Amino acid sequence: MKRRSVLIGAAAAPLLASLPLRANAASLPPLASLPAGLPDRGLFTPGEQRFAGYLVILAPMTNDIVDTTPYGFMGGGWWRTPAQPFNSRVQEHVFTLSWFYANRRTWNPYYRDPALLGRLDAALEHYLKLQNLDGSWPEYAPGERGKASSGFGLGYLAKTLANLRQADALRSRRTQLEVALRKGVDWYLDPANSVVWDDPFKYTNQAVAGVAGSALTLRLLPDLARWQRLQERIRFVAKWSQSPAGFFYDPRGMDINYNFEVMLPEMAELYLLTRNPLLVSMTRRFTEWFGYNLLREPDGSGWLTYYAVSDRTATAYYDDAIPDPDRTILGSHFVPAVPDLGAFFTSREDKAALRKAWAEDPAPVPALAKQDTSPRIIAHAPYGETLPTQAAKQTAIARIPYLRKDNLTELRRDEVENQDYLYVRRPGYYVGAFFGTRPGSAVKAGTGFLWHPAAGTVIHAQQTATGCWATVRDGKADAESNLVAEYPSSDLVRYRTPDGSVATDLILGPDTVTRRVTASTAATEQIPLVLQPGDEVAFSDGTVVPYNQTRTATADALTIRRGPTVITISWSAVRTATISTSTRTYLRDQRRRIHVLRIPHDGTLETTVRTTG
Repeated sequence: MKRRSVLIGAAAAPLLASLPLRANAASLPPLASLPAGLPDRGLFTPGEQRFAGYLVILAPMTNDIVDTTPYGFMGGGWWRTPAQPFNSRVQEHVFTLSWFYANRRTWNPYYRDPALLGRLDAALEHYLKLQNLDGSWPEYAPGERGKASSGFGLGYLAKTLANLRQADALRSRRTQLEVALRKGVDWYLDPANSVVWDDPFKYTNQAVAGVAGSALTLRLLPDLARWQRLQERIRFVAKWSQSPAGFFYDPRGMDINYNFEVMLPEMAELYLLTRNPLLVSMTRRFTEWFGYNLLREPDGSGWLTYYAVSDRTATAYYDDAIPDPDRTILGSHFVPAVPDLGAFFTSREDKAALRKAWAEDPAPVPALAKQDTSPRIIAHAPYGETLPTQAAKQTAIARIPYLRKDNLTELRRDEVENQDYLYVRRPGYYVGAFFGTRPGSAVKAGTGFLWHPAAGTVIHAQQTATGCWATVRDGKADAESNLVAEYPSSDLVRYRTPDGSVATDLILGPDTVTRRVTASTAATEQIPLVLQPGDEVAFSDGTVVPYNQTRTATADALTIRRGPTVITISWSAVRTATISTSTRTYLRDQRRRIHVLRIPHDGTLETTVRTTG
């Protein structure tokens, strides 16, 4: 080849990179597989270790992009369902492809890879074609105007545009992206848009993601009028998205997972982009609320959550130290302004130790499983983190209400939604309950947990009819009803099912919790216990209950000895009672396992939980 031809080819390379590749590509070249022995764990900086799993799947995911029909569809089922060409959320990994193309790292062999760029361009072509004329994107049906798909899409497309600008690649496609992003922002920020700004306001995490994506877009494509509209939408979110109880509506109740793992990180990104102080105020209110609902295990292993009242998901625990990928980590940017929030994040020291262990692990980096490939994990990485020190975290934990005081009664009400969240701390325990209108079928009402300062969580309601703390009559738990409650005093709660078939007096003493139940027919008292391998458990007739086994006895009490603490559950008459084990375990060590105690009765029963030690 002549030297002149080589020079012409080199000069043409930037021009080719700036053009859409569709016209020249009957079949897109595949992306080369990751070379053997890669990735090398030791090459990653601590904050970028989360990219390793995505690097392992980059080639197979990229090569699943369809180069026939529908051209550019990110097939293979890697991300989001339905895995159909009309679902724009499937295309969100355009950000992932663009990041690996645009960012030089010693561990990234795909930097400026032309095959990667060609398939990224195809995926963007398909993504942009899915946009509706009004600026929205579909998810579950062709032409649908989706709140989540449009909101999250704005963020990923804006980040993709930033990567393409950084690489000075696909200039024509970037122009199309800019047009699409402006249309998307105009649709999303329109106060008259009832898809996003519904009444009553629902799915806060989705709306905030869209506002954050709009903020990033406007940093890339400045526009004063749109920026002012963005600020107005932040004010709207601050006014309507947060329950008086302190949680963020998702959709109209609380949800541990969506509030902490999705909503808060998206809000943190919005804060980093706008520095709007309203977002700090919202976080401060949420932090106080969150502290009532996370149950600290005394051995420091982590938290169990009051997830029985979560409206959407079943996140029942958080380990004290969470390895990457950590979905919550971007939310740590609020910790400097809201130090009490630091109680719930992995400390800097623990995160550093986890990352050091990861780097030294000789095992190959595992491939991410299909669907478990959220691009949020790496999309948040460039923002960094502001995790608390171990000392600051312990200080924040000590300020959690039920750890700071041994006597409190807190009733958090949402009168619009008719929801009551009750938290009672006494010297011998901490107990929580929910009454009123259940926001969804997953929510289980009535008493929800019992925690002891030395023993930790002893009773923990599930989101199932067979595992909630309830009275079960004719196969249905009263916890599946919209329980009507009265509060005669701080030590007495009376509640009943709407039809009156089950009525309960909840009596709260210094070291006892008593439930006096009256049912219209025979029923079963059901108590979900959290047992550990070292617990000594026995019925009053002497029947021993080994850990992870099922036992039946004729008795009037059950005793659990956990270290110096004794928890006694007694009932008002000798009955045939059963403890059934389950497969449900908590925390990374999986030592805490749910066992359900069931006591059948003729319609009247009094049970008392007493703690000593």
